[in-house]
Parts: sequence; structure tokens; C-alpha cells
Amino acid sequence: MGTHKDLLVWKKSIELVTLVYQITQSFPKEELYGLSNQMRRCAVSIPSNIAEGYGRCSDKEIKHFLHISLGSASELETQLIIAKELEFIAEDASESMNGRINEIIKMLSSLIKSIHVS
Repeated sequence: MGTHKDLLVWKKSIELVTLVYQITQSFPKEELYGLSNQMRRCAVSIPSNIAEGYGRCSDKEIKHFLHISLGSASELETQLIIAKELEFIAEDASESMNGRINEIIKMLSSLIKSIHVS
């Protein structure tokens, strides 16, 4: 088994972090410690928890941290909807990011299902 850095889902989630940081830079300044910060924290949580899970020694722990990543991805998806509703993000950018998040959610779900815990 390789490391977390070998996983496509980890690589894609790192790319997502970069996009979230870029997009939230244009949010209103009063959102610096609000929605902007929350979206950044969720985005960072996705690859971080993948890495933490793979740094552990058991399939049970890997699966646990992948579930946390999945939760963070779902939370980010919701925050993206809120940002779009508040018109902090353009429709096309929202759709593009939503597609990336959904891809990561599907990849995480498949990875979780592939890990058999005894």
C-alpha cells in the first residue's frame, strides 16, 4: 500500500483547497472570519484527514478519517450553495467547484467501501 500522496482523491482535494482559497479572496471583507474562513477550513480538512487516516496503522482508523473527509466535503458543498445564494460567487464558478466537490465525494465513498474492516 502506498501513502496518501499516491491517492487521486488526495491530489484532487489539494487542488480544491487552492481553488477555495482563490475564490474566497474575492468575498466581502466582513466574511474574512465568517463564511470565507469556514469554507477554507472545510477544504483543508478534506486532504488533511485523508493524510491522517493513512498515517494510522489500521483500516478501521483509515476508514474513520475518510468519513471525516467525506463530512467536510459535504459541509463545503453546503457552504458553496450559501456563497452562491449570497452572490459571493458567480454561477459558472459555483458549478465548476460543485462538480469537483461531487467528484471528491464519489471518490471518497468508493474508497470507504473498498476498505474492509474486520
